[in-house]
Amino acid sequence: MLPLCRIWPHGALRWCIRSRRFPGHLGSSRHYSQLASQDLSQPLSVLSHCAPYPSRTHTCGSLTARDEGARVVLTGWILPERKGKRMSFYPLKDSYGTTQLIVDHSEGAPDLSALAKIPVESSVLIEGTVLLRPPNARRPGPTGEIDVQVEKFTVLNTARSLPFVPSNPHNVANDDVRARYRYLDLRRTVLSENIKKRSKVAQTVREVLHQRDFVEVETPVLLRSSPEGAREFLVPTRITKPNGSGIGNANPTFYALQQSPQQPKQLLICSGGVDRYFQLAKCFRDEDGRKDRQPEFTQIDLEMSFVSWGPHESREVQSSNVWRIGGSEVRDMVETLIQQIWQQVEGISLPSNFPVMTYHEAMTRFGSDKPDTRFGLEVSDITHLLPEKQRSLFEDNMEILEMIAVRKSGEAQFLGASRVCKPDSTAECITVTNRTLNSWLSGATTHASLKELTSEEISYINEKLQLVPGDDVWLARRSRIAKGGSTALGAVRLRISEIAQARNDFVITTTPHILWITEFPLFTQADADKDFLAKGRWSSTHHPFTAPMWQDIDAMYRGDIEAVRGQHYDLVLNGVEIGGGSVRVHDAIMQDFIFTHILKLNEAEKEPFQHLLHALQCGAPPHGGIALGFDRMMAMLCHTQSIRDVIAFPKTATGTDFLFRSPAPISDEVLFQYGIQPRSTT
Repeated sequence: MLPLCRIWPHGALRWCIRSRRFPGHLGSSRHYSQLASQDLSQPLSVLSHCAPYPSRTHTCGSLTARDEGARVVLTGWILPERKGKRMSFYPLKDSYGTTQLIVDHSEGAPDLSALAKIPVESSVLIEGTVLLRPPNARRPGPTGEIDVQVEKFTVLNTARSLPFVPSNPHNVANDDVRARYRYLDLRRTVLSENIKKRSKVAQTVREVLHQRDFVEVETPVLLRSSPEGAREFLVPTRITKPNGSGIGNANPTFYALQQSPQQPKQLLICSGGVDRYFQLAKCFRDEDGRKDRQPEFTQIDLEMSFVSWGPHESREVQSSNVWRIGGSEVRDMVETLIQQIWQQVEGISLPSNFPVMTYHEAMTRFGSDKPDTRFGLEVSDITHLLPEKQRSLFEDNMEILEMIAVRKSGEAQFLGASRVCKPDSTAECITVTNRTLNSWLSGATTHASLKELTSEEISYINEKLQLVPGDDVWLARRSRIAKGGSTALGAVRLRISEIAQARNDFVITTTPHILWITEFPLFTQADADKDFLAKGRWSSTHHPFTAPMWQDIDAMYRGDIEAVRGQHYDLVLNGVEIGGGSVRVHDAIMQDFIFTHILKLNEAEKEPFQHLLHALQCGAPPHGGIALGFDRMMAMLCHTQSIRDVIAFPKTATGTDFLFRSPAPISDEVLFQYGIQPRSTT
């Protein structure tokens, strides 16, 4: 068996440069085309340096022309050699940057040929002198003006049996391999830069919030299971007397990992001991993996006392840019925080106030509750243009007819994408031609009554919509009251944009488009993710602690549930929800009414909320807050499509961890300790 460490006489495992001896074989691979690994079947004299060595004086990203002539000690990972006529060049990389090393092969120079035998990605210590590059060899950026001439080197740890070479940008391993060897993957510059940027943003968040009197408080991760909306991770425990009554419980007991710190943070505010709370909270939800979801994730969690309940006047408008709900204090705080982050990290100045759009307008114009406003292709309701007979049929069914027009004049960059975008059963696409100009709508399959339209009626619709031959028209029908998070044409709109970008027909703006979405329905029966808990009952669109708009309180108490809007606000950036929050219910009677008469929770389901109901009875202040998705935000700041690129040790899309090999089965003996019996497979 090979030793992990070999101590040579006189303390140090140092390459014997002066005597021109190289103790043992460490491989000779020097190119990315060959795997920089070690044949462990060969005898090895040196694997690791386990003895004192000089401390580094500089990092690989810190040397400049001002350091010319200085003797330095550098540490890092050796990369492939580039040979010249009289010298060799080696990049030395650490987490701060890369410095080019020079080895002089001319007569009289120290024999450093052994450096070429060190496997790529081995960690080494370099002692040498800083040289200024000739003017024509200087490059912009850190260390671009200097080289370090090597005088001595020490191999600190040899790289062997690498599954892939992280420094090779031309042969990146597949996702599964990189996930299995994440500790190597993190050596890639793009990932290490993402992690450092994440740390910088976290520091900015803390600085901004501390300056505004927020108190960082850690809340429990192990809580009790409660029906708050998402599937929970359960943690078994050997505790059999959870209520302290002294009566043993024969059934196994469980904690639930927090979906969010929702109840603890509200209780903090109810206590009066903390006026403004925040934390970078780790949260857990047993959901199917997506590119922007993980079973464990981090959110910037805020809660504030004495937030407003909206303006006194009631302006019933459906247009944008009107904040008619409460929580304006939360809005102001979040806008300040986001502005600071984008300014410090990206150097981008965001608007002093973010635009506001109601849920109704977002669903009507963009077919989404998180609209991407960086491009047009807006949805139009054309029901009012239909003849009375067809219009009445739609109205009687509480439906509308919607359209997206992809015009050859105004949206030419999307026309090619529209032609190759495949319609599904919920939407259809019709290309208007000279021959079908006055008959295209009568050939639609969206609604049987459209077949009865005359050419004169279609001509009238063409005139109102300004349709001409060569335009594409996408049609779909939906319920008059928008439900859920997306409509059929909302999905079509995004697909056309994605295809147009992939075809290079359309280049989307890099300017951030950020806005608030407000006035969501307070309750829903159109969320498939919550059906497992709702079981046909109403569920909360956000969570059960969200307050109704004060204008809709009477409607809620009289049972007009579908008409009740919530004081819920989402923050959307480039079509991605990066945060969501609300004004909370601070009236215990109202909260109990929501639990009992709208959500129809039974006594067992209400039990996990009894402490919150009592806290509300103890003079709890009006309060509200928000949770910002830290991982999603970082993915956007790092310009990557997947949050896995901004998390040090992420899970896969299916929620598994190839590195730690979790989740994993547990032995029957351990399960028995928790009172859990494995399910029979027979």
